[in-house]
Amino acid sequence: MSQDNRFAFIAEWYDPNASLFRRFELLYYPKDGSVEMYDVKNHRTFLKRTKYDGLHLEDLFIGNKVTVFSRHLSLVDYGDQYTARKLGSRKERTLALIKPDAGPRIGELIDIIINAGFTITKAKMMVLSRKEAMDFYVDHQSRPFYNELLQFITSGSIVAMEILGDDAVSKWKMLLGPANSGVAQTEAPDSIRATFGIDGIRNAAHGPDSIASAAQELELFFPSGGGRGPANSAKFINCTCCIIKPHAVNEGLPGKIIKAILDEGFEISALQMFNLERATVEEFYEIYKGVVAEYTEMVTELCSGPCIALEIIQPNPPKIFRDFCGPSDPCPAPMASHIPMKFLH
Repeated sequence: MSQDNRFAFIAEWYDPNASLFRRFELLYYPKDGSVEMYDVKNHRTFLKRTKYDGLHLEDLFIGNKVTVFSRHLSLVDYGDQYTARKLGSRKERTLALIKPDAGPRIGELIDIIINAGFTITKAKMMVLSRKEAMDFYVDHQSRPFYNELLQFITSGSIVAMEILGDDAVSKWKMLLGPANSGVAQTEAPDSIRATFGIDGIRNAAHGPDSIASAAQELELFFPSGGGRGPANSAKFINCTCCIIKPHAVNEGLPGKIIKAILDEGFEISALQMFNLERATVEEFYEIYKGVVAEYTEMVTELCSGPCIALEIIQPNPPKIFRDFCGPSDPCPAPMASHIPMKFLH
């Protein structure tokens, strides 16, 4: 591949000042890691070709959000047929849903997903209404266990995730194992359902059977076009906030961090993945401006990629959870680099 070979994507950026989405053609040159941006509407170069170490070939797939010089871009389409042909088959998306019975094990399940090579691009803890559960299980209406299925899936919080990877649908189904956990324990003893499930309904997790089903189910939980989807599970009572920073997400640590929190006896009552704009982060960190020397670095880090916000419940939660996290300097307390005290409220 010569240096002039490049991949092209259509990217959108939300301009908070104008309250509109601006569309760019993003060019990536894998030979030297340089990028170039072209303003589609105004037909002019927006960013001349510049080397940028923060973007890599594995980051380039439809649906991903990338950061180029502090500007958060959503990759919405391929920019040319060459890019579509070369990269189109690299990533497939599917739904990974953790059911109510596996709530105490969500850290371990997320760790399995990450270690299997998947990228988690969306995540949200929810409580389904009966109507939402009926929409989700519409294909099971004629099954004798239909009502039991509805009652179970609405009995507690679930965690829905969009995960991406090569052959994601079939690979995730293989990790899950047979739908009945009893059968899975015999036929696929190392599978998720064999390890974490109980029976054919309380079987820990769910995955769509096909690419079409994956798209349909993802639309229910993460609707396109600005829809909100099922309500989150936040309680806003006796709680504090923990944010898993982008660098920890990028290093594949969310599962381990969540497991450590649960093992300590805390309850995670809400969870959601966000991609924050710089203006939002500056507002979030406003009380540190002019007080903490690392303020600018803190802002840059939190808007550098996806983060995961957790609602933590425990009596007198702020002090207890802050003690668990330790000091904000990671040198005396390694865990603090993953769940910094600065992010607690």
